[in-house]
Amino acid sequence: MTALAEKYKTEIIPAMKEKFAINNVMAVPVLDKIVINMGVGEAIGDIKLLDKAAEDLGKITGQRPTIRRAKKAISNFKLREDMPVGCKVTLRRQHMYEFLDRLVNVVLPRIRDFNGVSKKAFDREGNYTLGIKDQSIFPEIDVTARDFRNQGMDISFVFKNGGNREKTRELLTLMGMPFAK
Repeated sequence: MTALAEKYKTEIIPAMKEKFAINNVMAVPVLDKIVINMGVGEAIGDIKLLDKAAEDLGKITGQRPTIRRAKKAISNFKLREDMPVGCKVTLRRQHMYEFLDRLVNVVLPRIRDFNGVSKKAFDREGNYTLGIKDQSIFPEIDVTARDFRNQGMDISFVFKNGGNREKTRELLTLMGMPFAK
């Protein structure tokens, strides 16, 4: 069990129960999965860009990404149905906690002039999505490589029993997520 998973069971659950007056442990919000998505629109012209992005995403997450394909044809973008346009990874259980721990303690502090992540990126169910413009802030990525190319990504935190934004924001804060003031 990772340190963050242990902290969740021993410290965060009792704190959440106390703050929100939750009687049942099963009603406390829990992080279900983390979905990391890279959209590579330039892959329409050069498929090697998608292969490189998938390789980088695999290094970052420690898991092989799935290739995402276009659902509809859009002629203005020269996009045909079923063309590869991105890649994604879904992390669960221990891998999810390890990734969140690395994201909060190693990756986010490496961002220049970092003042915290936005509090406004929650949806109605309490899920949170974080956009990163450059994958080079991850220590696993070699920026000195000859074929290095900046690529952004979306990181979505999906919760069970979230219910509302306040509970999931508090859960992420207790897990160490640095929100902007």
